[in-house]
Amino acid sequence: MFKKRKNKKGGKYSKTKSSSQSSMNILQKSGMKFFKQCPFSEKDAPIIDYKNIKVIKKYLSETGRILPSRITSVSQKKQRELSKAIKRARILALL
Repeated sequence: MFKKRKNKKGGKYSKTKSSSQSSMNILQKSGMKFFKQCPFSEKDAPIIDYKNIKVIKKYLSETGRILPSRITSVSQKKQRELSKAIKRARILALL
């Protein structure tokens, strides 16, 4: 797994990764990135509003925290709108 290589300083050994290991997945083709499209940018998408509790609850964790966009795949613009709507609903005690 790791090769032992002699350091120039002091002659101690250090661990380095072997060249056979790579950072890419075996099944992933090189140069391809996978991403989901924003669920609010699609046709017939739900409207982000503080009164729309069903939509807002999907983007909250069990503890009530707002889920990040890297998990929900929401665009930056829509994530800002979503967080504002969640905060407004919290203030009005709808959540």
